[in-house]
Amino acid sequence: MAGPHALSTAFEPASIAVIGASDAPGSVGRMIFRNLMEGGYRGSLYAVNPKYESIQDHPCHRSIEDIGRPVDLAIIATPARVLHSVTAQCGRSRVRNAVIVSATGHTLERRIIETARETGLRLLGPGSIGIARPGSGLNAALTRITVKPGEIALVSQSGAMCSVVLDWALTNGVGFSSVISLGGTVDIDFGETLEYLTHDLQTRYILLYVDHVRNARHFMSALRSAARVKPIILLKAGRHGHADGSTPAAATAALADVVFEAAMRRAGVVRVQNVDQLFFATKALSCGFRPREDSLAIVSNGSGPADLAADRAKDLGTGLVNLGSPTIAALERLGGRERRTHNPLDLGGDASAQLYRDAILALAEDGAVSNLLVILSPHALVDPVEVAQEIIDLAAQVRLKLCCCWMGGGQVAEARTLLEKAGIPVFSSPEAAIELFHNISRFHRSQTLLLQTAGGGSATAWRRSGGARVLVESLLNQRRHILSAMESKALLRSFGIPVTHTTVARDATEALFVAEQVGFPVAMKVDAPEVSSKSESGGVRLNLNTTESVWSAYHDIVDTVRIRHPEAHINGVSIEPYLYRPRARELSIQVHRDAIFGPVISLGPHDASAPRTFALPPLNAVLARDLIDSALPPATQGPRSQPGTLNRSAIEQVLVAVSDLVCELPAVRELEIGPLIVDAEGAIAADARVLIDQGLPAGSDRYAHMAIHPYPLHLVQDWKIGDGRAVRTRPVRPEDAQLLLGFFESLSAETRFMRFMEEIEELSPALVARFTQIDYDREMALIATTLDERGNEQMIGSARYALAEDGGSVEFALVVSDAWQRYGLGRRLMGAIIEVARNKGCRAIFGDVLGKNAKMLRLMQGLGFTVQPHPEDSALRRVVKPLLGK
Repeated sequence: MAGPHALSTAFEPASIAVIGASDAPGSVGRMIFRNLMEGGYRGSLYAVNPKYESIQDHPCHRSIEDIGRPVDLAIIATPARVLHSVTAQCGRSRVRNAVIVSATGHTLERRIIETARETGLRLLGPGSIGIARPGSGLNAALTRITVKPGEIALVSQSGAMCSVVLDWALTNGVGFSSVISLGGTVDIDFGETLEYLTHDLQTRYILLYVDHVRNARHFMSALRSAARVKPIILLKAGRHGHADGSTPAAATAALADVVFEAAMRRAGVVRVQNVDQLFFATKALSCGFRPREDSLAIVSNGSGPADLAADRAKDLGTGLVNLGSPTIAALERLGGRERRTHNPLDLGGDASAQLYRDAILALAEDGAVSNLLVILSPHALVDPVEVAQEIIDLAAQVRLKLCCCWMGGGQVAEARTLLEKAGIPVFSSPEAAIELFHNISRFHRSQTLLLQTAGGGSATAWRRSGGARVLVESLLNQRRHILSAMESKALLRSFGIPVTHTTVARDATEALFVAEQVGFPVAMKVDAPEVSSKSESGGVRLNLNTTESVWSAYHDIVDTVRIRHPEAHINGVSIEPYLYRPRARELSIQVHRDAIFGPVISLGPHDASAPRTFALPPLNAVLARDLIDSALPPATQGPRSQPGTLNRSAIEQVLVAVSDLVCELPAVRELEIGPLIVDAEGAIAADARVLIDQGLPAGSDRYAHMAIHPYPLHLVQDWKIGDGRAVRTRPVRPEDAQLLLGFFESLSAETRFMRFMEEIEELSPALVARFTQIDYDREMALIATTLDERGNEQMIGSARYALAEDGGSVEFALVVSDAWQRYGLGRRLMGAIIEVARNKGCRAIFGDVLGKNAKMLRLMQGLGFTVQPHPEDSALRRVVKPLLGK
């Protein structure tokens, strides 16, 4: 049965014990205990220290065990040498959660976590500075800084960064709903904390400072769930490894950071690059600044500052909008003299407050302008305060999102203060203002990728994956880990990727016969699995048109590769048709396994030195398109008739097929398609290389290697009802939006009311997205479909569950089309959704049912649910079924 979140006793404790509380000046225990008392904590507060009878006029206990009653939260502020024994005492005393302030070594960490797990004690830290919930009077943090209440949650692995942000926030009047210092994250980590904050009514925005990620799946799942409803701004350190950038560690760090960036884009998170950007974004969020697009206009009283802003916008890819003809005409009439009227707009050094006002009103009439940056330099003929007051008055009148940059020092200080008090973001440099626009507006771009929740899998890919698994398993049984070109292409072909036909010749004579059979011209490539780059090894010859050239090329290839790679085992030389496509481009698709986020797909030119763009699988067409747009220059995306134009649809299909392959084959460690030859007609893989290993341990979740749960093809089931009609049950996909709308329209008013418990005439776009674009790791929606008389798929039922606030149970919903009731469809759907929840390890499944819905209550009782009174509404019943141990 659902209840409060599992961490509610940690972040909303009814009782707190400070172990190591002290009266000693400058001690950790003294500062934390004082903060709790002075902060107005309203729960039971206990001091624990065998050296004192009382602390700060508060009775003191010799040990946590002397308290004699359970405690929700213990703050452990003791020396590291006694941490293990104190943790054991907390476990024996039924303490639910503990914050470890002290830093520890790895050996001590392991002992502490093992002891805590034996008793169910949850740990925050080590190295945490504690927790603050200022709206509730809770300040259990090691800080001298006053934390004001607000709507922003700060979650950080670094205690130092917590202090930095809190100090800045106090100066700038920014408040927090929560401050949670995770420390070493040996137990409680980002995943569970984000789950809690997602449901926290006091939190509207979330700031994260990340050092490292321990559990990518949990992290990504919770991050994506939270980002759906609350903007998240993230700062991560360690982007470039060592300072000199020359060591292997630096290169590894750089690649890992690129992967992290791809993950954050997919999670719908705004990632900032430095502390200043974090502060600016925090301030903007607290002021309610939410630009929804990148279309930006700039107005200034000088060309220099305006051009600096435009340059920075171009650097970041933030679009400066093209002004419409009516807007340009209106601007040309301003002030009675000629002026520059394109974007950015220069009003001149003598621009008055009235001129600023008229220009902003003219820009507000242009529907293409969404955001406006107003820049002011302290010219002698300009009054910064008057202009600021005009901006404040206009902010409530126009639809534009306004941001200001008042450049200078003392002459603009008063004006800046006025703007800040009015809640308008104001900066001292144009670059900082543009970065804010870019970072905050990027949130909305990220939301588009967030909603693409792994819906690209197909039943065809699922069927094909069976043969591919047999191929991989047979190679692993032979203790093989590197596939030949022929084997690699066979693997690609099994997932529908077009490949060139390849035959391996074992000697020069065989090469002649193969070439004649293939037909000239041919391409010849060394078949040596250990050689990663055939071209660089001298193992490639192209466009061979005669038997003589094939004979010479065979010997030349073998001799050259043996000299350059004497350790390589050469199986022979592969021969394939030479592809002559003068308008084609050679691309490369690669897959590597990141240590944190698992498989990562990258796309770029077939050139080792060229930059690449990365994305986390699973991909669908939308995500594949985004990867293509990021990786390829705009010149490649013109009309099909232009030379060099690429068939983007063909690249999308290959990327989605590669994604399906790595999702369904966890044994694939590395994969490279290169070159992938693409022109206006299509795409074909001319060469491929695949490395495999043993994959997942026996008994693992089939997608345990993925950071983002892909479309669960294995849950697709076909069956027939009693009268012989065929029904398919399958997980919902994002593409099912129209199917869902048709299903909703087919429901009677009574069935709609029973499902939603209120009268709903239509589904909003937000609800449609919510029902079809799901995170399969945290929730599941199975739909039942059949074919109508025209052979079109129609939806006839749905069962779904979502993770409850307690983090261990799930809440279900069930609805069946009126015409398909009484055929056992509801029982079938519920049985399937219950089994999915049980396999996920959920403790229980529950739902709320109208008391007058007798049919649903009978069905639930027949499935083993118990019917209980609803804790909040007498018109409802709560039905509950335990899952563990059943």
